[in-house]
Parts: sequence; structure tokens; C-alpha cells
Amino acid sequence: MRINEHGPGTPSYGRAGTTEEYEGYVDSSVAKGLDVLSALARGTAGGRRHGLAVSVSELARRMGRDRSQLSRALTAMGAEDFVERDEASGAVAPHWRLYTTARELTAHRLRTDGLTALEGMAAETGESCYLGVLVGDTTVTVAERVPPGSRQLGSWIGRPYPAYCSDCGQALLMDADDDEVAAVFSRTDFVRHGPDTPTGLDDFLRRLSLTRQRGYSIVDEEAEPGLYSVAVPVRDFTDEVVAAVQVVGPRHRLEPGTREIVATALRWGRHLETVLRGA
Repeated sequence: MRINEHGPGTPSYGRAGTTEEYEGYVDSSVAKGLDVLSALARGTAGGRRHGLAVSVSELARRMGRDRSQLSRALTAMGAEDFVERDEASGAVAPHWRLYTTARELTAHRLRTDGLTALEGMAAETGESCYLGVLVGDTTVTVAERVPPGSRQLGSWIGRPYPAYCSDCGQALLMDADDDEVAAVFSRTDFVRHGPDTPTGLDDFLRRLSLTRQRGYSIVDEEAEPGLYSVAVPVRDFTDEVVAAVQVVGPRHRLEPGTREIVATALRWGRHLETVLRGA
């Protein structure tokens, strides 16, 4: 490596034998930048919505990096809108545009890798499997895998269903506190759709409490007579529930095999989480 017009420590580019050096230098710089972003994201995970950020000193301590060098790197990253700095405290956080891009990538992966998960679930259970998201006080199917011979008429993709009695409503609201759940259903009429549909908010919260304890939901004739389902929440890189995988079918067939179905849904749900988190 020799000093040239690009600055101290930057390898020449264009001479024989130096292209690899330059690419290695760039790869190293990109890797270091990604390490900073990853550490910064971990430092602010779960706190973004509360406006939290991390001080440069704290970030340097966590990464075992020199504070002054890290500060210069963050300044350069800020100029490119990778990070943003609070002018009052000097604390830094990933730029909101990164979260927007990450959310878009999450939505894309839910429809691609989510389908892979559903295919695995359907192959193991022999039942219809779905991926649902929360939209207001309803759940909407974004992907499905129906086994051959299914009597399902049409597709559920894009069709909303009341979250208080849907196959995955409880799983999607598992991490919400009671006040947040109450806000979701503040204008909802709990209409009966099956023999065991929740009668109101208090009834739903009671069932949701059991779901939180289990880590998955079981909906037994709440959506319609004879229908049984198991649903598992799927969390993204912010550790927030963004979707739920579900196995749905006739009660007489699914209920006896609940333990095996739950194990399958949990395993594929964790697989999808790993993909969404980029782990």
C-alpha cells in the first residue's frame, strides 16, 4: 500500500496488482460501517419509537472502539443519511430512512420467505397454512399454502377478518399491553361468528392472557363452527410482532394433534424470524 492523491492509507487504484488491495480496503470499510450500524441498531432496538438514541461514548465502549475514530466514522455516515445525531445531547441513532427500507424489506420477505415457511408447515401437517398481519382491528392473509384436495373455495389472500375471533388475532396482539389492545378494539362490535367467539373486550383479554403464557394461540370454534387453528407470532429485527403463521383446519382432525402442530408452527415461525432479522 502506498500513499497517493486519494489520501494517506488509501491504496492506489489502476496499477497492476493493486485492484485487489483497493477492493479489500473498500470491503473492510463497508464491513466496519455495517458493524457500527448493527451495534447502533442493537443499542436502540425497542426504543426507537420512544425517541431513544445512544451516546458515542457508550457505543464506543460496547464495540471496543476508539471514541474519536468512531465519532469521525459516525459523522461521515451522518452525511450520507445512515445515522442521525441529536443536536442537544450528541447521541446518535440509525436514520429513519433505514427503518423505512428495512420495513419494506420485511414486507417483501414475509411474502417470499413466508411462503417457504408455509410450504414446510403444510408438508409436515397436511393442513392449510396461512401468514397473517394486523390491519386496524382486522387480520389480513398475505400468503397461504393449501394442500391438494382442500375444500377451500377461493383464496384468503387480501381478505380481512375480525381480529378478535380470527385464526391469528391473538398471536398478532400477543406483545401488546391491555391498553393497546383496548385501543385496537375501541370501536369494534364483538359480533358472534362461531360457538365460542369472544363476547367482548374483557373476554378477549382473558384469552389473550393465556396466549401470552403459552407463546402461541389456539382458536377453537371462535371464527366459525368446527374450525380449529394454531397460530405463532413472528417478530422482526425490532423484536415487534409483524405477522403470524397459522395452521387451520377442522376441529375433529386438528385438535387431537395439537402438540405436534404447535411444535411445527413454532419451528417454522422461528425460522421466519431468523430470516427477517438477517441472522
